[in-house]
Order: sequence, then structure tokens, then C-alpha cells
Amino acid sequence: MKSFAVIGCGRFGSAVAKTLFDLGNEVLAIDGDMDVVDNIAGHVTHAIQADVMDEGVLKELGLSNFDVAIVSIGSDLQASIMATLIVKELGVNKIVAKAQSELHGKVLKKIGADKVIFPERDMGVRVAHNLTSNSIVDYIELSPDYSILEIEAIPKWYERNLEELRLRNKYKVTVMAIKRGEEVNVSPGPKFQVQKGDILVALGASEAIDHIAEEAGE
Repeated sequence: MKSFAVIGCGRFGSAVAKTLFDLGNEVLAIDGDMDVVDNIAGHVTHAIQADVMDEGVLKELGLSNFDVAIVSIGSDLQASIMATLIVKELGVNKIVAKAQSELHGKVLKKIGADKVIFPERDMGVRVAHNLTSNSIVDYIELSPDYSILEIEAIPKWYERNLEELRLRNKYKVTVMAIKRGEEVNVSPGPKFQVQKGDILVALGASEAIDHIAEEAGE
């Protein structure tokens, strides 16, 4: 389990916060709007109404103890930049910041953001899955019901074939392809043996994909 502080809980921030929490992580949601805080309170570990540009307040919340801070503030560029600066100064290990434009993204990078994301290119749910496990290469939400997951094989899968792993029975997902180095095996057969370093591309119901993501994050 990792700990995440999500600063700014509009549509994108809420999607990230809720998904991280659903995956079993500790999530602190922070927003300046009390109505937003009330709406997300039941879907995260803690939800706090606070001025995100107040260094003293963020310090009191213990942000330096969190594994990752996600600055997901909407159109207020000043608040976005200030919040990123503050969490950097507080010593948060990893900072992910949402940008409104390429220029905004360059500024966020220069002041300490480890990763910059753009809402039009990165869905909140997808980013959350990428953050929660080092094994997850990519997560694409096709619809509210179905998703594609690219995941690096976890140790318990090594030297076992797809028939033995029973991923379809266990998770109700279909392994569409397996990448091994530069080679891609499309529709691998049941006797295909998974090796360390393989990347599995699986399609299934979003709920089932989440179960694999949880196992990868253990």
C-alpha cells in the first residue's frame, strides 16, 4: 500500500483519488471547495478543505510523509505552480502535476514536478493505475466497463504457461498479446510460458483488470 495526497479534486483529481483508494491505497484529498470535499469524502481515506497555496496548512497535513503528491488543480495556474513548489519544498518523494498547456508543463517541470500529465492525453483512472504499481506499463480505459492493461509479468507468473495461470478463469480477462523484447506474440496459445520481463496485454472488464492491478501492487 502506498500513500497519495491529491491536491485539487475536480473531475480529473477525483478520478485519480477514487481509483487509488479503490486499489487499496491511503489517499488524502485536498480541495479549497467544501462542496467538492463533501462529495469525495466517502471515496478516500481522508478529505480536507484547505487553501492549497498556504504552506503552513499543507505542512500541518504532513504531506512530507506521503509517497506521492498529485497536484491536480484546474485553471488556476498560480495555485498549481505554488502548490507544486510547496510540496517540493516539503520533501515529497514524487510529485505528479497536471498541466493545462505545454508551457505550463515546462514551468511545472522546472520547479520540481517529476511527472507532468495533460488531461486531454492522460485519463485520471489510467494515471492512478500507472502510479500504484511498478509492474503496470499502461492502463487504457476503453469505456466505463472495459479496459486494457499492459503489465510486466510478476514473479509468481514466471516459468508458468497461460493454461496454468488460468488468468481467464481467475480474473475473466483475455491475454491478447505478450511482448518479449522486440517480439510480440499475438493471441498466445495456452502452452505459452511466461518469462521474467514479458509484458502481457490483457483485455477485460474494468473490475477484473483492477484485481490484476491489485495483485501486481502487493
